[in-house]
Amino acid sequence: MSNVTLVVHLILALVLIGIVLIQRSEGGGLGIGGGGNLMTGRQAATALGKLTWVFAIAFLATSITLTILSARNLSSDSVLERLGGPLTESVPEEPLSLGTDLLVPQATDEPALPPKAE
Repeated sequence: MSNVTLVVHLILALVLIGIVLIQRSEGGGLGIGGGGNLMTGRQAATALGKLTWVFAIAFLATSITLTILSARNLSSDSVLERLGGPLTESVPEEPLSLGTDLLVPQATDEPALPPKAE
């Protein structure tokens, strides 16, 4: 069911992109342009405009349907549980040694110098 819905969703997306691209630019974006009907405030709805709304609503409906289907198919176990691996990483029992080549902070006001190469 989700595969069919996904295919319909992708087809709707492509059709919606195509319909928006073939529409005539009337300058509606950000209220710029348009020319003659500056005082009306509302453009006449064309057939392509209505068709755009229909496909946009169908696209939104398939988006919500896909979200509901994926939430329903969501399993509560993690990927590690499905693989059968350990859930926690093993911690070494011995503390890590700090080493002998670490510099001790100086008690003076002089700047710290890098260690000398041997």
